[in-house]
Amino acid sequence: MIPQSFISDLLNRVDIVDVVGRYVQLKKGGANFQGLCPFHNEKSPSFTVSPTKQFYHCFGCQAHGTAIGFLIEYSGMGFVDAVKDLAQSVGMIVPEADDKIPPAQRAQMQAQSLALSEAMTLAADFYKAQLRTAPAAIAYLKGRGLTGEIAARFALGYAPEGWDNLRAVFPQYDAPVLAEAGLVIDKVDDEGRHIKRYDRFRERVMFPIRNTKGQVIAFGGRIMEQGEPKYLNSPETPLFSKGSELYGLFEARQAIRDAGYVLVTEGYMDVVALAQMGFPQAVATLGTACTTVHVQKLLRQTDNVVFSFDGDRAGRKAARRALEACLPYAADEKTIKFLFLPSEHDPDSYIREFGAEGFEQQVQEAMPLSQFLLREAAGEHDLGEPEGRARVQFDAKPMLQAMAPSALRLQIVRGLASMTQSTPGEIEALFELSKPVAASRRAPPKSKRQEPVGLELKIIRAIVTHPSLALQLDESALEAFRQFGPEQCEHLAHLVVTAQSLGENATFAGLAQQLKEEGEEYDAIIGEIAAAPEPEIDAERLWLRATVRQLKQDVLKAELNQLFSAGLPAEELSVRYRELTARQEMLSREEQSEFAAR
Repeated sequence: MIPQSFISDLLNRVDIVDVVGRYVQLKKGGANFQGLCPFHNEKSPSFTVSPTKQFYHCFGCQAHGTAIGFLIEYSGMGFVDAVKDLAQSVGMIVPEADDKIPPAQRAQMQAQSLALSEAMTLAADFYKAQLRTAPAAIAYLKGRGLTGEIAARFALGYAPEGWDNLRAVFPQYDAPVLAEAGLVIDKVDDEGRHIKRYDRFRERVMFPIRNTKGQVIAFGGRIMEQGEPKYLNSPETPLFSKGSELYGLFEARQAIRDAGYVLVTEGYMDVVALAQMGFPQAVATLGTACTTVHVQKLLRQTDNVVFSFDGDRAGRKAARRALEACLPYAADEKTIKFLFLPSEHDPDSYIREFGAEGFEQQVQEAMPLSQFLLREAAGEHDLGEPEGRARVQFDAKPMLQAMAPSALRLQIVRGLASMTQSTPGEIEALFELSKPVAASRRAPPKSKRQEPVGLELKIIRAIVTHPSLALQLDESALEAFRQFGPEQCEHLAHLVVTAQSLGENATFAGLAQQLKEEGEEYDAIIGEIAAAPEPEIDAERLWLRATVRQLKQDVLKAELNQLFSAGLPAEELSVRYRELTARQEMLSREEQSEFAAR
């Protein structure tokens, strides 16, 4: 758990203009910066970045957030990764409760990561330069229908023949970092003694693999002639884990948003060829089965995922593994489909034979997750026999247990029940599904909180815009908020305490980020504040003081009106009356003093 104080301090140190400017071309426009929104297609800029609010806002699609939110939405990073990325950029180290690594060792790890990253960048530049003078490699790519523009977009390269070409790039060819990065191989004898070192990639078209920040972390190399292996990947390194990365995701992010879905394929060439043919929203797993980490990354980019597999036995086996990886994240608002091409085709060959329209039709007709799950469970079992139906239920059980309770799971349960001559309640009880839906009465929906209006809304706006103003609100102010109603008072009090916890240096961006982590209750208000000119804090401070003072006066007046009908003993009535009128007088003097000071 990252402390909220660290998040607030981080957002105070980073400059959102610099962060967004790495990915979006920004131009100064008045007090803000403007550019084309990276989250939707537009021809004229409606995307603004405010250096004073440290917030971005799009007037077109209403996207908004802090520097942390931008990295999450644009790069598909998780919250922790986005925080770590920003922290590293300003020299901060993220505190973690379970971090037992000594500072010296952590610094050494960071230095190693930097050295590996620099080595991969130099190697990528070398391979890219080599492609320009490699006629055979250029002819191969042209034969696959690729243009120079696409090759440049994916930074394709070529590893020439020879055992130690990287010696020209790295004068210290024997440096340990080259082996750690997977660029070279050290050959040893039977007794473990080092014999020689040579380049891992030779005579191959090179596909740089980038992380979500665009840094080269690995390579895939494809042989141009006959030979094995057809594809050679970088080994696992401190930078690269093939079970966590997706080829082409960095290049495809905007296209995924534009298309509304991501297409997951099995190979590098599928991704590049599909981009050439009008499907730039394609990515690929890296020679391994789809993992839960892959699925999480995909669903951060879009709510619609289409897996494309060859129709042969290997393709169906890969599809089954992808299905199992998806089940924990399948939800009512997510759509996951499976596309099976004829066994003689991969996406590259299919689109060349049937065209982009034919392939798009295949995508539209892809099999939904629910249908694929039931088909996998049914298999070759005989549904006309009790034993066959029992085996279908046996095969479906672990898959349904992996799913969270949802309407989608209920629909699959109903489909399975119909298939196996059971009831949905029997299936849920037999499978011991968490929070069964069919077998129990649904709880009534929670009543939605009434939207704040009038004075309550104005107070909320003032505190969210300038969180430091909350420091001037005491217990009596919170008590005065009860005039808005018990629920409204509770929400206002929570907002005040949250803002106060950020201290006197609290910012709109810091509070907005914390409120975002708690839910979407304030999202609309935050968006409106981000889109509006920022009011002067001094004017807001005076307004808030006057407003709270009036609320307190209203409370005292109401209590005085009820005092004489409360049935109190005369002495107690007199004491209480003096207390209330004294507080009234104090508030009046405070008002006069502030007025005189203006």
